[in-house]
Amino acid sequence: MIDFKLYLITDRKQLTKTSHFSLLTSHLLTAVRQALKGGVKAIQLREKDLSTRELLRLAYKMRKLTKKYNAKLFINDRLDIALAVEADGVHLTQNSIPADAVRKAVHACLPDRQASRFLIGVSTHSLKEAKEAERAGADFITLGPIYRTPSKLKYGSPLGIDTLREISKKIKIPVFAIGGVKSSRIKDLKKTEAYGVAMI
Repeated sequence: MIDFKLYLITDRKQLTKTSHFSLLTSHLLTAVRQALKGGVKAIQLREKDLSTRELLRLAYKMRKLTKKYNAKLFINDRLDIALAVEADGVHLTQNSIPADAVRKAVHACLPDRQASRFLIGVSTHSLKEAKEAERAGADFITLGPIYRTPSKLKYGSPLGIDTLREISKKIKIPVFAIGGVKSSRIKDLKKTEAYGVAMI
């Protein structure tokens, strides 16, 4: 069940210039704690540069924190770590294994009741990708970039509000707008058919 409208995605390097793992982790956990205190109910741990063991250590800490505030935790692209820390789900990219393959693996690893609650999100950038994710059994998607943003330049020109509205109408699962989303733009995004917003 997707019971959140704001999907917060981590990027610890936006918080400080230090390269020290422990300091970066501390800053990230503090920022996430503040967000959870403010009412955020879904966090995606997305720290792609970490080694597997570093990411696992951080994921355990993030799981403890999200449980304290009754919030959902998703792990970016790493089903193994999501299962290890008992996260609520995994978030897949266009280069990840498909959602239907992930679902099959989850059912092979978890009891049926737990497996049925495991959520799968997928990053999409077009109607074609959105429909593919839906057909593969994703529980929700992010769609973007909606606005111009440096972190999403490789995906081409921004989709814009009108495209967000049209794609959201054609997709039955929840669609979260991503890319250049700021608090000042949320009012306009709420006027579309999008289910919620994702912010880094």
